[in-house]
Amino acid sequence: MNTSDSHPIKVRSALGDYSVVCEAGLLRKVQAEIASLGTFSSVHLVTSPKVWKAQGKTLGKGFRKGSRPQVHFIDDRESAKSMATVELAARSLVRAGADRESLVIAVGGGVVGDVAGFLAASYLRGVALVQVPTTLVAQVDSSVGGKTGVNLPEGKNLVGAFYPARLVLVDPEALKTLPEREYRSGLAEVIKYGVIADAQLFSFLEKEMGKLRERDRSALLQTIRRSVEIKAAVVSKDERESGLREILNFGHTFGHALESVTGYKKYQHGEAVALGMMCAGLLGHEVAGMPADDVARMVSLLRLIGPLPGWPKVPVAKLLKVMRSDKKTRANQLRFVLAKKIGVAKSYDGVDEQRVLSVLRFMGRSWQKAESRLGRRND
Repeated sequence: MNTSDSHPIKVRSALGDYSVVCEAGLLRKVQAEIASLGTFSSVHLVTSPKVWKAQGKTLGKGFRKGSRPQVHFIDDRESAKSMATVELAARSLVRAGADRESLVIAVGGGVVGDVAGFLAASYLRGVALVQVPTTLVAQVDSSVGGKTGVNLPEGKNLVGAFYPARLVLVDPEALKTLPEREYRSGLAEVIKYGVIADAQLFSFLEKEMGKLRERDRSALLQTIRRSVEIKAAVVSKDERESGLREILNFGHTFGHALESVTGYKKYQHGEAVALGMMCAGLLGHEVAGMPADDVARMVSLLRLIGPLPGWPKVPVAKLLKVMRSDKKTRANQLRFVLAKKIGVAKSYDGVDEQRVLSVLRFMGRSWQKAESRLGRRND
């Protein structure tokens, strides 16, 4: 896996092509990087108190005195990823005098990126946006491709817009302050890229997961860059998720349902995706013919990222009901992204719901047995 090249990764978009810059130390030179975008009437940084505490001092060095952006704080919990949060942030922009020539910079994880992105898409019918992701999930996934949005009680990401950033700045050094659980959960999204598109990356992850767990600088930069390259290639071909881009949702139909039924409070997003990928592997074995050895390799690699929360004590019928509200559902027919083998995935229509229910029941029973052996609660 050769990812030594440090040039910006280009992403094609109907609203204008943009670049993803992956480089250590970018947080300390944000102003220099955004200068290439032109002049703005005002700059507004949207972040959370938690992220600002960890990165604010470094970000401050990235702007000259007298030209530092106005900072707007939002709640970055998944349960606060809502229309109410967007409204509060928009009103904050109004009070700060933001106009159509202003720039919004999203600094944070996936929730900040999604909310600030939707805010930029909606405020005055669209202002310029720069994404500065500070979590592993955001760096390899959510900051690239232009998906923005918020949750409804009925499901995840049901209100939003395709609104790409003008620039994405990925600084692996930002991950140094990331809490262990958040960092580990991001590794699930990295594994996803190996399963859906790159068997060589998957093998690299099997070999180097120990180093990645320790946040080894070289292994991490290689992994982030390759993941971004895969996502950039996919979204450049299918920006609006009309076909190919759906493969990026591998494990997410199951994962989003797990997040929803637990009120977005039990799982980190990557943890839910990890469990969802296990479900997708089992279903893929039945529907797409994924070899059992490949399913076992995937589950084993996901286990290496660390402990995962238990399976929720909810009826499988409730999980299935939530899955029917998934964005990929067509004519009330569930669609799943499944892998034929490691490195190859596609969407499948009309999957027998009984098979889905069987997978959910199996996962629930397996997790309960595992929790019982370890003497842990499964709630």
